[in-house]
Amino acid sequence: MLNAKSFLCLDLGAGGIKAAEFEVNEAGALLLKQFGTKSLAGLTTNEPARETAIIAAIKELVAERGMGSKAANVCTSGSNVFSKFVKLPPVDSSKVAQIIEYEAKQNVPFPLEEVVWDFQILGTAASGELEVLLVAIKRDVVEGLFRTAESAGLNLQLLDVSPAALCNAFRYNYGDAEGCSMMLDIGAKTSNVLFFEKGKVFSRSINIGANAITQDFVNESKLSFAEADAVKIEKGFVSLGGAYEEPEDPHAAAISKIARQVMTRLHIQVNQTIQFYRGQQGGSAPARVFLAGGASILPYTAQFFADKLNLPVEYFNPFRNVQVNPGLQIADLEKVAHCFGEIVGLALRNLAHCPVELNLMPKSSIQKQQFSAKRPYFAAMVLCLVLVVFAYGYFYDRLVDVKKIELDRFKAEIAPLKANDATLRKSQSALKKGKEQGDQYVTWIEDRTYWTELLAELRRACIQTELLTANALRSRQPNAEAGVWIESMAVQTTDLPPAPAGTNQPSAQPDPNAPPPAPAEGAEGGAAAGRSRIAGGPAGPVTNQIMFIKLSLRGVNQVKISPSANSDMAFKLEAELKNSPMFDPDRTSLSAQLETVDENALTFGFGVTLTLKRPIRY
Repeated sequence: MLNAKSFLCLDLGAGGIKAAEFEVNEAGALLLKQFGTKSLAGLTTNEPARETAIIAAIKELVAERGMGSKAANVCTSGSNVFSKFVKLPPVDSSKVAQIIEYEAKQNVPFPLEEVVWDFQILGTAASGELEVLLVAIKRDVVEGLFRTAESAGLNLQLLDVSPAALCNAFRYNYGDAEGCSMMLDIGAKTSNVLFFEKGKVFSRSINIGANAITQDFVNESKLSFAEADAVKIEKGFVSLGGAYEEPEDPHAAAISKIARQVMTRLHIQVNQTIQFYRGQQGGSAPARVFLAGGASILPYTAQFFADKLNLPVEYFNPFRNVQVNPGLQIADLEKVAHCFGEIVGLALRNLAHCPVELNLMPKSSIQKQQFSAKRPYFAAMVLCLVLVVFAYGYFYDRLVDVKKIELDRFKAEIAPLKANDATLRKSQSALKKGKEQGDQYVTWIEDRTYWTELLAELRRACIQTELLTANALRSRQPNAEAGVWIESMAVQTTDLPPAPAGTNQPSAQPDPNAPPPAPAEGAEGGAAAGRSRIAGGPAGPVTNQIMFIKLSLRGVNQVKISPSANSDMAFKLEAELKNSPMFDPDRTSLSAQLETVDENALTFGFGVTLTLKRPIRY
């Protein structure tokens, strides 16, 4: 639905132009302010001269009738429009648009990229099928209409088609009609047949119009098309046939016969359309006929179709429910009212939602219109932004002044405090040094019992190993006993490489009784300057903390009971030490070749390298 206080509606037919200016009054009703028509006789093709003539005719009509509105709704001739009613199977609503596009590709006789098309779902048939009106118009025709409107100083708002506009006008004025009503709109090139029944609408376009009468008369009289059309308008009528006396004027006699022949051809097509509507669309026989369109005013047209169709025929009045400006000549309006069905249908699009709402304007044009409509808001937004920037700049300047005053006051307050900055920094440095010394003392106090705990843990591991080994040997010798003890211990300050993964045997190591390298003198923080290499690993820095302990152990020889008893005892001790919370399990392992002895030896020797989880500082 489009909204406008005062607006223009144009019907650009093949034979003439009809225009009207409307207004939506305070009560929300449609008010006809002005109307007028202009003939385009003789311009039967779409040559550039026709476009120029249409522009000139619009300008003259608007000027003559004092129509000041620039916003315009336009209805184009039915000869430019392809329309078809199609039925779609019941489908999910999300797929309707996709199916209709497929139907458009199948039915529109041009590639879709060359046309502007739209559709309207009119309702659902008893079978559940969707009834859809599909319309399309060549894109170059639309572009021509835009050029025409812009050249005439108008702003095209909506582009509709004759069947849709007539449908809306009929529903608005004859919505109370019972049964099936048929409208026959006879134009210059084409005629539209519309059926209205219980909210249902069906339309068909027939390629027969008043120009066919003029053209046949041109062929017979050898007059120009414009001259023949003028004679038709002045003297023409539809002959009723039978024993009627012919007019004395030969032109009138010829035109009356030609008009009857053309109307007879039109009646045949109308009758076929009625049969199609009743048979294929499931409609009823029409109860009445409304005549519309410029050619329907030809004398005796109503009597001809009343006789042929055996139905009551009346002229369509699209202003039945439209308020008319009291200043207009009602007699003049009554002469052309039947031609203004499309005009009223266009006007209703600005008043309310209509049964058929099509718009064949390209999306790009609609977007352009929407942008133009929002342009005042954009201008207001830009103005607001400018005001905001100005206000922000003013506020910022004021804020800078206030901050400057506060900064000067703050500098005056901190000036005395800066004098004590050096003293404060010196005191902080002394405090930091004292805290570090205190932390060192605390560490030493905590470490003084660490060796006692460490030795207790080693003793526990040996006792547990003896117990496990004795229990394993007693399966072979009931009174078997086991023994293991530390023979010597050495400390190491340098880092050691991790034990190779999957090692099952003790690795060869240097003499466990060898003393560790002494720390270098004079190194800051007690760090050693030299490097040492243990067990072939990479060199590491010597530090002021003990990280590794190398044990040399001896055990009671048990090979008499089991050949693997000695190695089993060594691995049990290794497992106990790895499970201890004091040693790193990944870097604690047997570190000396297990001594091989015979069954007569009392003891055997082996070594273990321990890695402390918490190094001992010294």
